[in-house]
Amino acid sequence: MRMTVGTDIVGIRRFQEFTHDINHPTLRKIFTQAELDYCFSKDAVEPHLAARFAGKEATIKALYSRNIQDVWYTDIEISNKQNGVPVVELKKEMNKDLRFEISLAHCEDKAIAFVVILGDD
Repeated sequence: MRMTVGTDIVGIRRFQEFTHDINHPTLRKIFTQAELDYCFSKDAVEPHLAARFAGKEATIKALYSRNIQDVWYTDIEISNKQNGVPVVELKKEMNKDLRFEISLAHCEDKAIAFVVILGDD
């Protein structure tokens, strides 16, 4: 079994201009409807958008390490289990034997994500 990792950190302020318009074209290019609904249900939208964006970037980096490069932001959906633990789901058909583990965090001005992918190529 092979393991690949990806990480990303992003400034939360990058998302301030988008917090008043769930239908902003930039947000639609990055996030799925379910992700937008989740983020916009929060009092502070920006850190949740930033954390999910970092999660998508980290996932793409881990996939690139496996030479899987035909993936766009909306092909990746980050949701939460009932207990709040984040989960990565690929919306695009590819290797179904891959298992994803993700951790998201944010503070006052930064959001970070770390992704581990386990599985055989």
